[in-house]
Amino acid sequence: MKTDIILAGVGGQGILSIAATIGTAALSNDLHLKQAEVHGMSQRGGAVQSHLRISSKPIASDLIPKGACDIILSVEPMESLRYIEFLHKDSWIITNSTPFINITNYPDLEKVIEKIKTRKNVIILDADKIAKEIGSPRSSNIVALGAATPFIDIPFAAFEEALKQIFMKKGERIINANIEALRAGRAVADETLKQ
Repeated sequence: MKTDIILAGVGGQGILSIAATIGTAALSNDLHLKQAEVHGMSQRGGAVQSHLRISSKPIASDLIPKGACDIILSVEPMESLRYIEFLHKDSWIITNSTPFINITNYPDLEKVIEKIKTRKNVIILDADKIAKEIGSPRSSNIVALGAATPFIDIPFAAFEEALKQIFMKKGERIINANIEALRAGRAVADETLKQ
């Protein structure tokens, strides 16, 4: 088992929480894990990305080679396009459709979505809208993670347990909100895969 994931977004969108959740779930399943983070200027909404490598065997490098990435998980649509060259032909892009417009020359959203859809395996979901609908607007990152879980070879329950560990100090309400967000994202992926 091997899964190479690039997490992409903008500072403040919860990339590190996604990485912590996946990492905790992986370690609880006795998997090897390597992570390399490249932080942008997060205080100004700069690009943030993380390479996350999970395997049943030891991993030599924490960086994913171009053409070897299995999943781009992006909490912002344009950011998913930055890493297209890392994907192989059967890779998945899972992205939030809500843009984080932090630059004056942000490209036309329809063109960004159109470019993403040129890939074979894509799930585009409005994670912000879903998070608001379940009463947890700050958990859109976990909604996006939920949509990626079918493609990560870790039992879904392990992600729920990881959220319990990560948010333990924040209390039951926050834990339950994040688990609900994870399940809502998973439901979108399951529905997409049926089509």
